Amino acid sequence: MPPMLGNYCYLCELNSFFAMIPKYAIAALAALCIGTTGADACTSLIAAKGATANGSTMITYAADSHTLYGELYNQPAADHPAGTMRPVIDWDSQKHLGEIPEVAHTYATIGNMNEHGLTISESTWGGREELAGTGLIDYGSLIYITLQRAKTAREAIKVMTDLVEKYGYSSSGESFSIADPDEVWIMELIGKGKADKGAVWVARRVPDGHISGHANHARIHTFPLNDPETLYSKDVISFARQQGLFDGKDEDFDFSRTYAVTDIGALRGCDARVWAYFNKFLPKGEADRWLGWITKGEGEYMPLWVKPERQLTADDLKWMMRDHFEDTPLTMLDDIGAGPFDVPYRWRPMTFEVDGKNYTHERAIATQQTGFSFVADMNSARHDAMKGILWFGVDDANTCVYVPVFNSTLAAPHELAPGNGDMLTLSWDAMFWVNNYVANQAYNRYSQMIPDIRKVQKGFEDSLTASVDSLAATLTPAVSYADAQATLAKLTDGSAAEVTKAYKNLGDYLFVKFMDGNIKRQNEDGSFKRTDEGIAVQPEFGGYNQRYFESIVKEKGDHFRID
Repeated sequence: MPPMLGNYCYLCELNSFFAMIPKYAIAALAALCIGTTGADACTSLIAAKGATANGSTMITYAADSHTLYGELYNQPAADHPAGTMRPVIDWDSQKHLGEIPEVAHTYATIGNMNEHGLTISESTWGGREELAGTGLIDYGSLIYITLQRAKTAREAIKVMTDLVEKYGYSSSGESFSIADPDEVWIMELIGKGKADKGAVWVARRVPDGHISGHANHARIHTFPLNDPETLYSKDVISFARQQGLFDGKDEDFDFSRTYAVTDIGALRGCDARVWAYFNKFLPKGEADRWLGWITKGEGEYMPLWVKPERQLTADDLKWMMRDHFEDTPLTMLDDIGAGPFDVPYRWRPMTFEVDGKNYTHERAIATQQTGFSFVADMNSARHDAMKGILWFGVDDANTCVYVPVFNSTLAAPHELAPGNGDMLTLSWDAMFWVNNYVANQAYNRYSQMIPDIRKVQKGFEDSLTASVDSLAATLTPAVSYADAQATLAKLTDGSAAEVTKAYKNLGDYLFVKFMDGNIKRQNEDGSFKRTDEGIAVQPEFGGYNQRYFESIVKEKGDHFRID
């Protein structure tokens, strides 16, 4: 029988869930027939229309922060009387910055997506210190206010730039991925410091058939000055001249080199994550030409976008968000930093000094200190209630399960809802905490535990993907929005509850199986082995990897030698 935790069968629970997911869809379809703190360092990957297998636009986001609690924000649609004021709350500090007039109607939002499928993500790059914003709107408020006021990516760019022009920008340099079901844009923006409360910016549409991304470094270099697919503030170049930051020809103006700080942290710690994405989906070896750029700042810089070797799926992007530079020259598995259990993580601080020389660990896309992450899939060919799918996960993207949330979702499931625990308050029915329960055990003995985690994680995600694909095919335009919305809500709420319950039991299972450095022996059906008398059999001793032993001998010589 499957392994038992007390009287609880964890594999039975998982099996019951896998059987149950299709039932959510079937039962709901039958019914239709009848009647804060913010992110310190983030990654956003992009796949434009034509670069995806299903014709969607897709963007990702990892909100990485050591203090951000993983939860799913939402704001219902609302009508507002004339004269209503909207408070502006800084996303990072939660400080009240001021108020702005509210618009007559605001759209519903769920996470970083609104009811129209518009989705916005970001990554902070800081930029020149003297240009830190002095206005009213911080980057987090800029995202969430815009989601309440815009329907399309182009509308969003106008709303965002109008807001900072009128009320001023209060954050540092920022990159935004802005996507609707038809287009994806990258917009980069930085304040004007004490010179002006506003900001300078440039936005470029990612061409169909291409992929792009940004990860805490400005990625827009030179850009066409007369192109409808490129938008920019009227003073983006003249302001740089006034500040003594640029004196060349307009056509040679480089936004990134002018307004950002291009150092080893920006390249190896930031652009390298985008390089990993390009490297994964370009023909083998093609991305090697940019290794000099990301490791030493030499040679040609990476282009803003590339054409992938094949079309991508949402699952491709989920697994890309779990990347640790595996099978690349930047792999995190071939030095002693990976320890005796091949751990692809490095604890902070990232830099260190040995014999007066400075070094850095790699900063991969997947990292332990993630609050939440998502893969957003926007497609107008689907029912209006699911034209936006937010595959949403909390904690480390490498070990989380992405559950489907839809543009029609009215409220977060209890397991993801704000107020269900916080960074200092453990809640066993909060997805963030049970994911941490699993992940933090794996960090200690990664190579031994990750296979068990992958079985559960992949089982859920494969089943959920199949359910979403089934609904996309069966929810026709003849189905009312309200009925489709109810169907999708059942899938979201049910999957969040089942994943949370299963991950709590997975954490318990890992604790039992790997207790005291041992590995409990198991039968072919997964149950733990007992003697005829019911006592646990002698466990396996997992030991360490060979590199660990060799490192001990290298450091201590014959100190431990016994022959």
